[in-house]
Amino acid sequence: MEERYKLASGSQVREEDFGLLFYTMDGPRLYFLSSGKLLDSSFFLGEFTFEQWVQKRTEQSPVRGSKVFKLRKALDQLREKGVIVEY
Repeated sequence: MEERYKLASGSQVREEDFGLLFYTMDGPRLYFLSSGKLLDSSFFLGEFTFEQWVQKRTEQSPVRGSKVFKLRKALDQLREKGVIVEY
């Protein structure tokens, strides 16, 4: 898969200890993404695919496949809710 993600219009993201906190102006609503240090807000500039980003981040310390799978699923849910967009 070659997904690249950007924040949807009206969405913002902030880094927290647990991962990422998303705000949307449509609501307003908050969404939490427990990503630890694997994702940071710069991922949503859309410069890298999810696979490229994970590979780059895990070269020094591998991450279990189940964590990557759960993170991909969480990104899908954020996309479905209109917080991020795939392009």
